[in-house]
Amino acid sequence: MDLKSALKNENIDLPDNFFYNIQKYKEHLFKWNKIHNLTGAKDEKTIDEFIYDAIFPVSFLPRSKNLLDIGTGAGFPGMILAIGLPDTQVTLVEPLTKRASFLQFIKADLGLDNVRVIKKRVQEMEPEIFELVTSRAVTDTNMLLKLSENFRDENSKLLFYKGEKVYDEVSKDLKHKIIKTKNRHYLLIGED
Repeated sequence: MDLKSALKNENIDLPDNFFYNIQKYKEHLFKWNKIHNLTGAKDEKTIDEFIYDAIFPVSFLPRSKNLLDIGTGAGFPGMILAIGLPDTQVTLVEPLTKRASFLQFIKADLGLDNVRVIKKRVQEMEPEIFELVTSRAVTDTNMLLKLSENFRDENSKLLFYKGEKVYDEVSKDLKHKIIKTKNRHYLLIGED
């Protein structure tokens, strides 16, 4: 997949320096990954798919003043969203030292003033309200709803990056929408 073409086809509004910053991010990720094993994705094609997957929601999400990404890992989706949404304050929560260090390095190297890295489990964070809470490949929907309780209010939206099992994880009384792409089911909760 050609990442640039794929994203241009989606008409996603991205900053001018997005692809430059993404290229630098990928170069650092490949270097760090050899030593620290930050992600199971080892080749450019897979990383590009992860990046596409992470940034695609910009095509349907309302703009948010701030967002919290629970369990950012090597940066999916939180760091990629931060690169694509420079006007959004992005808080990346990652308990593993090697991953949090990588995220801090990327923040510094790319000059991302809109990023805050917190090296903790989300359960250890002080309560704070975010307009958007995201998470990918962390846990099931019910646990994510519980983990995010102290970080949202009635106006907050939740975006969970899910697979096909998402349909088994949402109850009928939960106000939600599922946006499907070829490889991903995006669970958007709190959408009117």
